[in-house]
Amino acid sequence: MQAGVEGAGEEGSGTAKGGSMTPTLEQYAEVAGRDAIQHLQQLAGTLAGASVLHVNSTRTGGGVAEILLKLVPLMQELGLACEWKVITGTPEFFNVTKAFHNAIQGRPVDLPKTALDAYERVSAENADRLRPELEAADFVIVHDPQPAMLLGLCPNRKGKWIWRCHTDLSRPFRPVWKYLRNHVAPYDASVFSLARFAQPLPHAKYIIPPSIDPLSEKNIPLDSQEVDSICAEFGIDRGRPLLLQVSRFDRFKDPVGVIRAYRLVKKHVPSVQLVLAGSEAEDDPEGAGVLAEVRAAAGTDADVKVLLLRPDAHRTINALQRAADIVLQKSIREGFGLTVSDAMWKGKPVIGGNTGGIRLQVTNAQTGYLVDTPEGAALRTRFLLDSRGELEKMGAKAREFVRENFLLTRHVREYLTLLVALRHGCVDRIELG
Repeated sequence: MQAGVEGAGEEGSGTAKGGSMTPTLEQYAEVAGRDAIQHLQQLAGTLAGASVLHVNSTRTGGGVAEILLKLVPLMQELGLACEWKVITGTPEFFNVTKAFHNAIQGRPVDLPKTALDAYERVSAENADRLRPELEAADFVIVHDPQPAMLLGLCPNRKGKWIWRCHTDLSRPFRPVWKYLRNHVAPYDASVFSLARFAQPLPHAKYIIPPSIDPLSEKNIPLDSQEVDSICAEFGIDRGRPLLLQVSRFDRFKDPVGVIRAYRLVKKHVPSVQLVLAGSEAEDDPEGAGVLAEVRAAAGTDADVKVLLLRPDAHRTINALQRAADIVLQKSIREGFGLTVSDAMWKGKPVIGGNTGGIRLQVTNAQTGYLVDTPEGAALRTRFLLDSRGELEKMGAKAREFVRENFLLTRHVREYLTLLVALRHGCVDRIELG
């Protein structure tokens, strides 16, 4: 279900069109347009004073933390009492939730009762710590499986609860999804990035793709001196073609497949370089093992740089994306893939895996290419390196596509619309004026 909200941009109960803006909102207006910000103000005006609590499992590393880092302050800027809480857990707990992550995306996993007992025990401990705030909030948005059990542990909750699934749930490993579904079904609504990810659930389902923040350090313009300096730090030759993939070291991101594609390209373009850049996520216990596999695959090739960056190395990622000729995101499963929109915002064509949310961002042969194999990635990469005019044309289309579809202002607007809909009982039409 997606509720229609009428009256945005007209005089109404929210902030009126032409209302004052804070300096931050003025900055977003310069990028997204003044009408977009006035729409946000009017929607937020109907929710004035409402308390919104986001809950996830890490404050650093991964796309969810990156989104919340910007989404929560913007909701606060619009007048909502918005907070962000992070659950804690033992290594055993995060091993279980990583297995959930893999199973949701279709990988068979074995979860004995002892593992599920550990998940439930740590969930109960988190509920004990957070219960007063969770039960008092008007809206609670729980991100992914790690904190999904909290709703059942808050019997005196007064607000509406939303489960936000950021991963590809289109073909889950059924035994694990059956277990998780028992915890998710009682929510008031659920949110998915694509319609095909949604599973049958006894409540309203909403489709809200993620977004990037154009004002973040990862996406602001950088001068050429800073880009040159960061490339020099890592031994990257600005005079030679550069391929880049930025992502967590996760097998679903297929970094070893990217190295295979690079080697196929190098047979025809000997000067090409490859950078695989990522950081560790606190809730991903498999990352170190995957990083070791990638380094082994890279071997002694001096033209392959495997960079383990700090989670807050946003300007470094920004510079690497601006230096790259082509950005890859050759995932084999992907909920969305924020790095795709990050790169497109910088005018780069993206060669992405033909899966999940990458399909939503990359329009094949227009803003980049969708591929299924390392061989396909290599073929498209060679074509673009040989056709600089086409590369630049694709990059320009990519930036405009992100401006129209994947900026934070659109994301917040759809969250506010969801909250308004839940407050009004999920009716199909809501008059704000």
